[in-house]
Amino acid sequence: METLIVIPTYDESANLAWIVERILLAQPHVHVLVADDGSPDGTGDIADRLAVADPRVHVLHRASKQGLGAAYRAGFAWGLERDYELLLEMDADGSHRPEDLAQILAAAEGGADLVLGSRWVPGGSVVNWPLGRKLISRGGTLYARLMLGLPVHDVTGGFRAFRHETLRRLALDDVASQGYCFQIDMTRRVHAAGMTISEVPITFVERERGQSKMSGAIVREALWRVTAWGLVRLVPRALRRNPKDPGRGRGPSSLPVGD
Repeated sequence: METLIVIPTYDESANLAWIVERILLAQPHVHVLVADDGSPDGTGDIADRLAVADPRVHVLHRASKQGLGAAYRAGFAWGLERDYELLLEMDADGSHRPEDLAQILAAAEGGADLVLGSRWVPGGSVVNWPLGRKLISRGGTLYARLMLGLPVHDVTGGFRAFRHETLRRLALDDVASQGYCFQIDMTRRVHAAGMTISEVPITFVERERGQSKMSGAIVREALWRVTAWGLVRLVPRALRRNPKDPGRGRGPSSLPVGD
């Protein structure tokens, strides 16, 4: 299947050439789209040189840093316009190993509408994370699963594959989430549409070069959006279960936590 890997970048000059080379060695048939948000460190220039040297590499220059969600939406639109059948998300910093691409592609080609590379299923793992970071990640996933009723183990991971039919069925222009909350948002939309989600184990490796884009603002966005989505989902259900007694179902203990 014609496959496009979308890599959003901002100040990834230390990593970009290295990760693109690894991807194309692992999966020579794929194409790579670098969606650069106007990186001041020259990442966009590196991407241009890679594209000149290899026709499998493409570049989407964006004027400014507008967030992970906006970069992926732009990359997806670029790929859909060119009729790629599979569109993947992948980080530029090496945390997503190209060696894990084979099983993600196999699951997508097997018919799954969305394939998640999961750190938290049997066989999955993380490398060079302290215990506190693991607890935050797993706790965030658990909270999102309960609030949104999602049947997956790694809601926030950004190593994933969408079939083009999946993206065409989603209203991408309505997706306002920006940071890593974008991953939760896309997962819940696929699930709500009744499409199939598959998880395959991956090994997530903490970046060795460059600076992480994680910030308090990104965490806060995810927290308040998941809470808002969850309340919209749960409160009407609680009231529907008690139509003759509007006083029931209002306490937190009475709200259902999942399907």
